[in-house]
Amino acid sequence: MTTTYAALLRGINVGGARKLPMAELRALLTDLGHDAVRTHLQSGQAVFASGHGDEDSLAAELTRAIEKRFGFAVDVIVRDHAYLEAVAEACPFPAADLEAKQLHVTYFSAPVAAERFETVDRPAFLPEEFRLGDRALYLYAPNGLGRSKLAEALARPRVNKGLIATTRNWNTVVKLVELTGA
Repeated sequence: MTTTYAALLRGINVGGARKLPMAELRALLTDLGHDAVRTHLQSGQAVFASGHGDEDSLAAELTRAIEKRFGFAVDVIVRDHAYLEAVAEACPFPAADLEAKQLHVTYFSAPVAAERFETVDRPAFLPEEFRLGDRALYLYAPNGLGRSKLAEALARPRVNKGLIATTRNWNTVVKLVELTGA
């Protein structure tokens, strides 16, 4: 059975560092034996179909292959269509009423307990807010991610220790559901 997945690569093609051209990422995924390979934007989203492996093994395989071919390590999270769709549907904020720059999802490599975030003084960051989901964190940042003090607090190493975390804006969240569902 073939499943369609999205690979979310963390921290590539940002500020001139860790360049990974999307054409080369598509070729790499094809060389790994995956089908229907596509990429979205230049910031590290690839969609592919695979009949072998699971999310974790596919992420590990792609991580190793990128390091071998390009000479640098990249954190990768792989998620299937059903998961991506469930995350979008479970959004606790009124996504249809917000601009895409105001709403983000941080995908985590493993489940996260609410206790990780106990030190975050939520009222101090209002009107910014966050909610936890299934291996995901929803962030409402009315002035955008680049100006978000809450996003800064949530990205601290002590909060995310031991996890891979990568954030996408709402437009990308919706597009990945669309691309993996096609």
